[in-house]
Amino acid sequence: MTTVVPTSEEDPALSVVRFTSELAWSDAGPEVMEQQASRLCVEAQECMVMNRWLDLTSLMLTSADIVFSNSKVSEKDLECIFTVICNLVTKSRSPDEELEMAKLICTKIIQQPSDKPALRLKILFNLYNLLDNAYCRFYVFMKALNLAVSGKVTEHVIPSFKKIDSFLKEWNLEVQDQRELFLSVANALKDSKSSAKDSFKFLTKYLATFSYEDAYKMGEAKEEAARTIIEFFKAPDMFQCDLLDMPAVGQLEKDAKYALVYQLLKIFLTQRLDAYLEFQASNSALLKSYGTTTGLVNPSLVHEDCIAKMRLMSLVDLASHESGRIPYALIKDTLRIDNDEVELWVVKALTTKLIDCKMDQLNQVVLVSSCTERVFGLRQWQALRTKLGTWRGNIESVINTIQANKITEDSSQAVQGMMIR
Repeated sequence: MTTVVPTSEEDPALSVVRFTSELAWSDAGPEVMEQQASRLCVEAQECMVMNRWLDLTSLMLTSADIVFSNSKVSEKDLECIFTVICNLVTKSRSPDEELEMAKLICTKIIQQPSDKPALRLKILFNLYNLLDNAYCRFYVFMKALNLAVSGKVTEHVIPSFKKIDSFLKEWNLEVQDQRELFLSVANALKDSKSSAKDSFKFLTKYLATFSYEDAYKMGEAKEEAARTIIEFFKAPDMFQCDLLDMPAVGQLEKDAKYALVYQLLKIFLTQRLDAYLEFQASNSALLKSYGTTTGLVNPSLVHEDCIAKMRLMSLVDLASHESGRIPYALIKDTLRIDNDEVELWVVKALTTKLIDCKMDQLNQVVLVSSCTERVFGLRQWQALRTKLGTWRGNIESVINTIQANKITEDSSQAVQGMMIR
């Protein structure tokens, strides 16, 4: 049964078709322009009557390039035109049709990302908000993200990254789509110094999607695994990570190209400054080249920065292995510093919250109450279990003491009551 859809020249879709067609044929003269505009309006009406919304979307997008490039069309008019076009997705009769319509619109919008990128991005987000299908929303979000990177307007999309976890629940993505999302977000953040930690976080999320069962796919993550390691080295305020536990990173251990990157990661996370200096002496030229093939803006590692980071990480290692008492002399030798620099490095570790301690200047000892672990593996879990067991025992002892005192107090009060009588 055919449903008749009443239309008129005032219909927004027809108004857009007439406006864009007249714009496209304006150089051909008034008569030709009117003929073409009328023809396209008739086609548009037929699409509307027969509910051919995908065809109508395609028809309305025909002159989209001209609309964007014409100086006579204001940005406000452009936004209005595409609001009408995007609104057609609400009339789709199936998720597949909605997706095809969204793809057509996105293809037109992202063709020239450097031309009015902020406006194009706004149009895509308007489209996103009109969609019902979860996968369609993911598709449009990815196109918006890529447009923002290409058009250098990532500041407009970065705030949305805080909602990625809720988006993931809504979109219910397959693993491959999750990888594409995490990697694209990391790439959008990598050029921003203030977002280095967030970029690293999304890179690790990407790497975490790979398992040993994905051996045939894991190879594609080698470059990103190396890039993530380099970002960890270069970050002055990151001292803890779980990269060594990730299969995507573990595959680098025997890789001809990236084995040394993996070796250096193990040094940073499990060894001390002397091991780094030995590695650097043998691979100084290689350190400067790290990152040139991993997409980093400033790829080379600065030796002095690495030494500073390794000194702090070595101090953390001392704090976790020296039973809570670290002699100044041991810190001096381990960090390879002068006597008068010991307290300076302890203060640095305190301000970065790597350790919680007090300095006993009289006895030349640092008394550590707690410290941050560089990695959290089996040994750390066992230590935590032991501590929790000790705390539980202490709490039980306190409770027993309180109960015993209460019984004694109650007995004393009862005796006193009998004596009074």
